[in-house]
Amino acid sequence: MLFKLPHSVSSEIMSSGDEDKDDGLDFIEFSNYLKEHEKKLRLTFKSLDKNDDGQIDLMEIQQSLADLGLNISKEEAQKILQSIDVDGTMTLDWNEWREHFLFNPATDLQEIIRFWKHSTVLDIGDSLSIPDEFTEEEKTTGMWWKQLSAGAMAGAVSRTGTAPLDRMKVFMQVHSSKSNQISLVGGFKQMLKEGGLMSLWRGNGINVLKIAPETAIKFMAYEQFKKLLSSEPGKVKTHERFMAGSLAGATAQTVIYPMEVMKTRLTLRKTGQYSGMFDCAKKILKREGVKAFYKGYIPNLIGIIPYAGIDLAVYESLKNLWLSRYAKDSANPGVVVLLGCGTLSSTCGQLASYPLALIRTRMQAQASLEGSEQLPMNLMVKKILKNEGFFGLYRGILPNFMKVIPAVSISYVVYEHMRSELGIQK
Repeated sequence: MLFKLPHSVSSEIMSSGDEDKDDGLDFIEFSNYLKEHEKKLRLTFKSLDKNDDGQIDLMEIQQSLADLGLNISKEEAQKILQSIDVDGTMTLDWNEWREHFLFNPATDLQEIIRFWKHSTVLDIGDSLSIPDEFTEEEKTTGMWWKQLSAGAMAGAVSRTGTAPLDRMKVFMQVHSSKSNQISLVGGFKQMLKEGGLMSLWRGNGINVLKIAPETAIKFMAYEQFKKLLSSEPGKVKTHERFMAGSLAGATAQTVIYPMEVMKTRLTLRKTGQYSGMFDCAKKILKREGVKAFYKGYIPNLIGIIPYAGIDLAVYESLKNLWLSRYAKDSANPGVVVLLGCGTLSSTCGQLASYPLALIRTRMQAQASLEGSEQLPMNLMVKKILKNEGFFGLYRGILPNFMKVIPAVSISYVVYEHMRSELGIQK
């Protein structure tokens, strides 16, 4: 059978299937490409076939596009159907679908993107993960800002619910040492004795307040960096996504970092030390100058790379493993799988970047502690390793891990409720 493909399509197939990068496709490479592509096509066909009757009809095309945020008229859906329908039945079977799309090298399946989004849904108090990927339809219809708003609200409720454990983590990072061992129970008793029940939520106000600006800056910067770094327009490879996400995270952190410093100071404050966040900012500025608002900035910036890199790598690996083994009828893995993958990837990212987070927190807190040395990052690392050993870099990791599951659960429930309230279709 002879056929001629448009140059853009043939070059796309060539780049996707050329495994040994010799600028040509041999029979095995071409065969492997077709097998993989057919697998993705069947997955998409199954997800469009809502009533599972082996046919895609007019209503199913309309519904599927509406699910992705694109509302089209019956006439427009009819035109799409007619362009693929070979036998004139006004329905599409698997063979018609396969023949039409087999040499269309689309690999960025909207269905997979939509189901496997995780960074908006899960908030564990750290904002170093790669931002969300949005479909073109979500961007053009304005659905993206609703998704971000739902995520921000979920993060606010989640952080408030787990604030006592977050305060305990910061407390142990700064005050715990070999000579001053602080247990969970002892730490909470100390806090309650010093400031009462409400003291467990110190620093939570500014922790919640910084979600919205950080999310917005990160999203906008991410979109710009993706355009700058992607080698092919409209397609972003995993390493390009990591680079764009890391740069976007660095941009957002640079802008909101003074709020991070204030969050640490307010979390560690003693009763009566500051009357609120404005008083805290005023006193830091007066006593220590503008530079104080960027203490710990370097370890924080360096920490983005291991956190975001490992979070993305683990999540992508788990996603691809599930899709290759279990995605028979749909790309939707279900809530349990999604939460499990997201929690595991975020936890691995935290584990790798935790020593840098501890150094950052100690540097932020230094000036507010009586008799504390003002040490730069390298000398602080040396001091901790000398006095407390390697595990001294992991002080406070127990309450940090304890808050992961409740934080994930709360943020997911609130996110789903907000999606419903904002009219975001599933």
